[in-house]
Amino acid sequence: MIKLLIADDQQLIRDSLKIVLDTNDTIEVIGAVSNGVEVIRAVRENRPDVVLMDIRMPEMDGVQCTQIIKENYPEIKIIILTTFDDDEYIFSALKYGASGYLLKGISMEQLVEAIHKVYKGNAMINGDIATKVLDMFSKMAQNDISISVEKGAEKEITESEWKVVRLVAEGMSNKEIATKLYLTEGSVRNYLSSILRKLDLRDRTQLAIWAVQTGALKKEVFVEENRK
Repeated sequence: MIKLLIADDQQLIRDSLKIVLDTNDTIEVIGAVSNGVEVIRAVRENRPDVVLMDIRMPEMDGVQCTQIIKENYPEIKIIILTTFDDDEYIFSALKYGASGYLLKGISMEQLVEAIHKVYKGNAMINGDIATKVLDMFSKMAQNDISISVEKGAEKEITESEWKVVRLVAEGMSNKEIATKLYLTEGSVRNYLSSILRKLDLRDRTQLAIWAVQTGALKKEVFVEENRK
């Protein structure tokens, strides 16, 4: 059972999400709160697995909440509910480790799927904004939002791992990477764990930002069929 916290300052949205998601037998809605301060309080008291959070809230916005939650409870996954013009907020929330971004108005089936995906450790980006998010990675790499690793650490990354890095930076999920590289999802997870350990990065979002900054997207890495 996935423990879910809902955070939205609009009562109609908050209550509607709770009613619908409560009917799913794989999800337990442990709270529905209206502002950022209540989010932090609920997280401390109830330790949800996933937080479904509006990016614009009173008292403390979704970006601030994401930073505080991920610094103190890195295992908690966060899905940001956003509109198409929330670029500035999304830039920062990416940096602090949000696991997914969904446009408000998606279907309940898509929302439930997203909750399960991030709970399992995958990133979830609504298809309508996937291209825009890749553009955001590039902008973040060019501006003051930066991710750095210890000098020389990237030399420890193997050729196979570079292939995974490149596909993560392109926004692919573990399942998509596994299909592309003819691997199992378990192997992809193992590669990611090794890469993150070698680079001392927190999660795949930081890895994607770093990869764009260092030019990994342009790196001459060819995806070949795994013959093993």
